[in-house]
Amino acid sequence: MTVRSKAALAVALGTLVPGAFALSGTAYSSPEHPSAARYTARGELIFPADYREWVFLTSGVNMNYSDEAMGMDHDMVDNVFVDPQSWRAFKQTGKWPDGTVLVKEPRMGAHTGSINKSGTFQTEQRFSLEVHVKDSRRFKGGWAFFVHRGEQPASAIPGTAACYSCHGSHGAVDTTFVQFYPTAKPIAVKAGTFDAAK
Repeated sequence: MTVRSKAALAVALGTLVPGAFALSGTAYSSPEHPSAARYTARGELIFPADYREWVFLTSGVNMNYSDEAMGMDHDMVDNVFVDPQSWRAFKQTGKWPDGTVLVKEPRMGAHTGSINKSGTFQTEQRFSLEVHVKDSRRFKGGWAFFVHRGEQPASAIPGTAACYSCHGSHGAVDTTFVQFYPTAKPIAVKAGTFDAAK
């Protein structure tokens, strides 16, 4: 297991900070925008099994938001998806509506295989799925992060985790990294929702 994988696992296994989230057994959804998120009776996020059929936003290779070296012995390719209803709303407003579900899918990168002679391609090996959910009635601060190990339901990562402060400080649109989403960024810029300082 890599340093990055271990870190994600450690965060995912953490206990919730009392009062950090207001959890209930059902997802909030407005009549105009039902949430793509589904929860167990304990408030755990159910694995979004159809996320690969959602809207593709971007890919990144070996991206790292820290000055510290990642310490990986392999390449990592991250794919980001968003549920279709939220994307339709974003295209109209440049904002993510309540109910938005963003999925980051990390996969093992490889260099050799079949006819490939150079560059990096992604393999079938998927690491823990990272999910970012917007629900202002359910979560303090409006957003919550989840990490799925396998396809089991996942508890929300505690609100004290670094991912929240990092996204809050550097997310160009509503705590999300739209600056790295080449099809979403122009929409947000035109709508006036994009923070170029991020």
